[in-house]
Amino acid sequence: MRTIGVVTVGRSDFGIYLPVLRAIAADPQLKLHLIVSGAHLSPEFGWTVRDITAHGFEIGEQVDMLLSSDTPAAIAKSMGMGMIGFAQAYARTRPDILLVLGDRFEMHAAAAAAVPFKIPLAHLHGGEVTEGAIDDAFRHAITKYSHLHFVSTAGHARRVIQLGEDPRRVIVSGAPSLDNLRSIRYLTQAELEERCGMKFERPPLVVTYHPVTLQHEQTDWQVQQLLDALAVQPHPIIFTKPNADTNGRVIIERIEQFVKKHPRARLVDNLGTEAFFSLMRIAVAMVGNSSSGIIEAASFELPVLNIGLRQAGRERSQNVVDVGNLRDEIDGGLAQVLDPGFRRSLIGMTNVFGSGNAAEIIVEHLKRVRLDDGFVMKRFHDAPKIREDSSSTIQEASAAA
Repeated sequence: MRTIGVVTVGRSDFGIYLPVLRAIAADPQLKLHLIVSGAHLSPEFGWTVRDITAHGFEIGEQVDMLLSSDTPAAIAKSMGMGMIGFAQAYARTRPDILLVLGDRFEMHAAAAAAVPFKIPLAHLHGGEVTEGAIDDAFRHAITKYSHLHFVSTAGHARRVIQLGEDPRRVIVSGAPSLDNLRSIRYLTQAELEERCGMKFERPPLVVTYHPVTLQHEQTDWQVQQLLDALAVQPHPIIFTKPNADTNGRVIIERIEQFVKKHPRARLVDNLGTEAFFSLMRIAVAMVGNSSSGIIEAASFELPVLNIGLRQAGRERSQNVVDVGNLRDEIDGGLAQVLDPGFRRSLIGMTNVFGSGNAAEIIVEHLKRVRLDDGFVMKRFHDAPKIREDSSSTIQEASAAA
């Protein structure tokens, strides 16, 4: 039996993992070893470790790593604590292969700590770009640590190969979160109203806004521009909490102040996968800078207003409208996504991130891949054009410098 270690560090990645976790747990040839860390273990972020056990999964290890501050120094210290905690976890139980996802600093700590143990890494959602976030660097670093790559689109596969990865190790699986859409039980509007603590006399706006970590000094101003635009909207507004990023607490404080002044608005700690997707299904639009607006919302034909640079560079479907951070730009974007004509134009659209069969592809490769020394000892794959042009390019760059 092959042991598959899976690292989950927050509600966002757990919802993406869920179909894969179920497929691993159901396979008699595989054993699931779940390592839980990051915001899952923080009461401030809803103590979502309870959601994991509520879904029936046994937790193999808990790695507590988040400090109670979100300054740059605290984030860096949390990464260091995480590496120590993950190292101790791997020393106790070394999985045959370790599955990691995305771009979080907590996930980077897990991946980096696995390297000295020679644990083969499989990476989900590599090759993507989020120009406004430090997560961009962590994602590409995890790609270089990893030995097997499950990417969401062909374009992301090309980028992973451009980073020097062997094309034979890169599999276009689609986004596993879309598998959820075929299997979850959608909540009724009455159930959602009870969960959110308000009536939806109109379809609600779903708002998820994270810090733009490469512009974290502007967080207070940026979120206030958004809130000023939302203040004049007649729709109910459901805010979800931001990630545990630098100045995330600033966003939470501003939203809490907004909710106190506006009875039609609510801030929820953690909706869970079923309730979150159910809310997207009845929403009039999604607003903010969350990857959910880029990846999952298209499957609901849901208009999305994406604000600022956090998701800049990521592939997107036709439901996404991009604007800057200024109040006037946000006002204009809201008018566009709330236009019934725009919503009608999305009927029958295609989600560029796949159609919902990723878990089957991922688990089959995890089960079949040969985990020998040749798998762990990677070679850098030079793209043909780079090999041909590298000498002249380097000489030209040197001369220009």
